This record gives sequence, C-alpha cells and structure tokens, in this order.
Amino acid sequence: MKKFSLVVTREQMLEGPLLGKIIIYTLPIMATGILQLLFNAADMVVVGRYAGDIALAAVGATGSIINLIINLFIGLSVGTSVCVAHCCGSKDAEGLSRVIHTSVLTSVIMGVFVFLIGFFGSRTFLELMGTPEDVIDLSTLYMQIYFVGVPSSLVYNFGASILRSSGDTNRPLIFLTIAGVLNVILNLFFVIAFGMSVDGVAWATVVSQTVSAVLVISYLIRTKSDIHLDPRKLKIHSHELKNIIRIGLPAGFQGAMFSISNVIIQSSVNSFGSVFMSGNSAAANIEGFVYVSMNSFHQASLTFTGQNVGAGKFDRIDRVLYSCLLCVTVAGVLFGSLVLLFRYPLLQIYLPESPEAVEAGISRFMVIITTYFTCGMMDALSGSLRGTGSSFIPMIITILSICVLRIIWIYTVFAAFRTPFTLFLSYPVSWVICIICQFIYFSFLKRKLIRSRAAA
Repeated sequence: MKKFSLVVTREQMLEGPLLGKIIIYTLPIMATGILQLLFNAADMVVVGRYAGDIALAAVGATGSIINLIINLFIGLSVGTSVCVAHCCGSKDAEGLSRVIHTSVLTSVIMGVFVFLIGFFGSRTFLELMGTPEDVIDLSTLYMQIYFVGVPSSLVYNFGASILRSSGDTNRPLIFLTIAGVLNVILNLFFVIAFGMSVDGVAWATVVSQTVSAVLVISYLIRTKSDIHLDPRKLKIHSHELKNIIRIGLPAGFQGAMFSISNVIIQSSVNSFGSVFMSGNSAAANIEGFVYVSMNSFHQASLTFTGQNVGAGKFDRIDRVLYSCLLCVTVAGVLFGSLVLLFRYPLLQIYLPESPEAVEAGISRFMVIITTYFTCGMMDALSGSLRGTGSSFIPMIITILSICVLRIIWIYTVFAAFRTPFTLFLSYPVSWVICIICQFIYFSFLKRKLIRSRAAA
C-alpha cells in the first residue's frame, strides 16, 4: 500500500498547475496553526473558567509585548525558509547543509539571548504599557515563566521552517499535535488539580515547547535526506548567516514594528479597563483561528516562489501569487463569516459569566473579522516578495503603511474620537494601503527578475 503523504516535491513546485498543489501543501500548515491556537485557546479557557477574569486579562495583556520581544528573532526563520527554498530549487545540497547547520545553532544562541531579555525585563515592559495594577503581578509571573520556554520555541520554529521549505508540511503538524495535546493535559493538571493560576498554564506551555523542539531536532538528525542535521557539524557559516540575516532581519524587524504598533493599541485597549481587556483578549484569540487559516498561504507563497526563483523560473511567480490570493480570500471570508455567525457562543466559552466582556469582544469582531481577508492578502503578497529574496523594501512598505500609520492613527484619529470602533478601524485601513503598495512593488520586481535573466 502506498504511504499517504502531503509532501510536495521540488519537481511538483516547478512544473504544471499550481492551485491544487498549493492547497495540498498548505492544508497541513493550516491544521498546524489551528491546532496551535486550539492549544493556546485551552490556556485562555482554563484560565478564564478556573482562575477568573483578572487572570484571563493578565494573560491577554502579555501577548503584544511577548510578540514584540521574540518577533525580531523568529523573523530570522524567514531567512532560513527562503535560503532553504532557493537551495532546494537549484539543487545545491552543500549549500543546503550549511544553511541548516547555521540556522539551528543560530536559533539556540538567539533563544538564550531572548530568554534573558524577556525574563528580567517583564515587569518593566508591562509598566511601560500601562498595565492595570490589578493585572500586572499575574502578567509579570506569566511572562517570566513563558520566556523560560522561548529557546525551545525558536529551535522549533527554525526546524519547522527547514522542513516546510523543503516541501514537508506533514511532520511539523505531527510534532505540534503531540506537544499540544501534552500542553492541554498539563493545563488541566496544573490549574485544576494543583490550583495554580497563570503560572500553571505558563509551565504547561514551557514543557510543550520543549517537547516540540526535541521532536523536530530528533527528526532532522535521523533523516537521511538532504536536510539531515549532524550535531558535530553545527557551525556558523558566515556566507549563509549573512544571507539569512539579509532576508530574515528585515522580516524580524518588521514583525517587531508590528508588535510596537500593537503594544500601543494594547495600551489603548487597557485604558478601557480590565473587563474590556478580557473581551478583547478572548476576541483576539478567536480571530487567531481565522488568521492562521489565511497566513498558512504566506508560507506557501514564500516556498513556491523561492523554489521557482532558485530554479530560474520567474514566469511562474505571478501564478503562485494569484493562486495564493484566491485561496486566502476564500479562507478569510469563509472563516470570518463563521465567527460572526457564532460570535456569542464562541465568546461565552471564554467568558461564561461576563456579558459586558462578551459585548466588548463583539465590538472588535464587527470591525476586524469583517475585513480580515485583506490582512490575508497582505501576508500572501509579503510571502511572494520575500520568496524572491527581496526583504528590505517589503519591510519599508509594511513599516510605513502598517506600523507608522497605526501609530499616527492612535495619536490623531483615535485621540479625537476615543471609541473602540475608531481604535479597531486602524487595522483594515492599514491593511488596504499596504496591499496597494505591495502590488506596485511586486510588478516592478517581477520585471526586474525577468530582465536579469534575459541579460544573463
């Protein structure tokens, strides 16, 4: 019997129709993201039901600052993804090995560095965000424990990037499922059986992140394919590190700037009080399911574009992009409509005894979920641009049209009309402006690539 696999080979990425292969490639990534959020949602649900609204607000208050600290470094895994895809597309086995060993060692070093920043700076960062006094102690405790697991999280992200860019989206799903089930079990065990609060879900997260890192590294060591990892060969290769940084650092800096704008928005959310914070946290967690469904096509557009660029098939990159844009729009509209349809029961899972917080969550849905497909389009475009190896200009476009615009919005429009609707409106406005700028640059970049091939 033929073994079932969702691995998309190099030859399949470079030849023939794309839409079906992109969907096949993306489904495990989508499932991985949804499962990851289900496990994260389990954290929120367990905290909200068994530790109370304040504990839920404490966990929710940490999200934007955690992302701010780690996104810069996780963004470097984008550099790994592109470099792996280019090496696979050009059949450069030696270059691929150097990229893999450089990436894994880099992830370990960065993980320790991020842990130190996050652990010792947690309370200071939360105070700068204006976190309410009734929340800040629990938020600090959660963050400090969470950052213990950050080295494992970075190792897993880099390892998963290697697998996905080589065409294997199956194994990251399997590894995450194992770690996530363990996370849910430990959540219930720590919080219900031991009576712990945010510290219980934080330790459960640390353990599950460590398990996922061990699983992905163990596979890379065992495999006999071109992505084999030999611990004895772990070394920072300067040329490969330079390429990873050249592509990944702008992506990471962009992610950090995203988070800065979100920190400012979170600070504005905090100004409406802990009840509104709880509703916002629950709504944002639910929206995450729609986001990962769409964002999975970002990885598809990056990998398919990267492999075709590596093989010199520049005429296929616009077909990759348009296929991904079609898929991401359908996913965004479909899943967003389901969230709106079931908005009350979904929010009540998190907030069973807080109708005011539920209404606060719905006020967020009405603005963001209805326009969320445009965020997916923006990410698909970003994946295609980075798949070509271009990262600096996409970073500038995103920082100006997303981050800077949102910050200006907060201090002008929101300051003049201080309502939740005005606050959340900053999201779709910035998404649409970014899409327009990305399209213009993508058209220019494709012509440049084709001209360079003709001149070669």
